[in-house]
Amino acid sequence: VHLIILDIMMPRLDGLSTTLKLREEKNIPIIILSAKSEDTDKVLGLSMGADDYVTKPFNNLELMARVRSQLRRYLTLGDVNGQNRTSVINSGGLSFDLESHTLTVDGDPVKLTATETKIVELLMRHLGRTFPAEEIYERVWGETAYSVENTVMVHIRRIREKIEINPREPKYLKVVWGIGYKIEKI
Repeated sequence: VHLIILDIMMPRLDGLSTTLKLREEKNIPIIILSAKSEDTDKVLGLSMGADDYVTKPFNNLELMARVRSQLRRYLTLGDVNGQNRTSVINSGGLSFDLESHTLTVDGDPVKLTATETKIVELLMRHLGRTFPAEEIYERVWGETAYSVENTVMVHIRRIREKIEINPREPKYLKVVWGIGYKIEKI
């Protein structure tokens, strides 16, 4: 789930209480969609943790634009501020701590170089997304990429040797032939 749309007037638990409960665990975009259109209702909804407030009746195109805007911000920036109340990203046996910049495999710490750590962090922050070698290079090294496939490939191979049981048949760090590299969301 990347985004939640709630109505304030829901059975059992109302939208405001649901927003509070969600904010205890998650930092994903929440849009309140409600017939309550008073300014005080909007202010209350936004102060309870909603990211946006849309009143009924609403324009479908406007709602979709607001959804796309929230998703773009959330998926591009991730959970930078909230980090889902945890600073650890998990995928199967891989765990990356965003605060200490450490990686463990099945609980065992993995010693990575600074560059390897940056590559792993990039891929862990975007589990399942395939990054071309050029984009990895530009994001990690901060320079324009010119014929950098071998440089990135060498670092990927070294990371695989450290995290995979069988680096030739990787479970976590995969290549998508002709496109790039990704860490699987397991």
